[in-house]
Amino acid sequence: MRTFLLSLAILVSATAFAQVPSVIVENAKGEAVNTKTLLDEGTPMIVSFWSTTCKPCILELDAVYDALPDWKEEADFRVVAVATDDSRMLAKAKSFSEGRGWAEDFVLLFDKNKDFMRAMNVSVVPHVFVIDGKGKIVYSHTSYTPGSELELLEAIKKCSK
Repeated sequence: MRTFLLSLAILVSATAFAQVPSVIVENAKGEAVNTKTLLDEGTPMIVSFWSTTCKPCILELDAVYDALPDWKEEADFRVVAVATDDSRMLAKAKSFSEGRGWAEDFVLLFDKNKDFMRAMNVSVVPHVFVIDGKGKIVYSHTSYTPGSELELLEAIKKCSK
């Protein structure tokens, strides 16, 4: 048990100092985007890795989308939704995210080769990060239960101060 806790502490501290890697992904227009450019605005962001076949992913992104107007009154931040569907499912992922209205308020990225996913050490979706304005990962979680999206807002508010 003690070894497990030590390993967990090392993992958590490593994540707290991790930075956004430089990886090429695609945006909703089909243009190549370097993930490092996400930091250009210097504002905190929620980065959510999701898939069209992942119900918890969709529930979490819908919950964030619904809460976004209220959250924006409390903090300045962006939401980046990174679809991890492969190239065969790319068109479906794009139309799916646009159909849910996410294109209006989220930065949509498509990681069809899973390069960004691997670079961020994501092995399962949903996997969500809160990244401060300097690119440091300050919060991370996997899975989703209703209400856990509120942890994202708390992490955003802490790094917005």
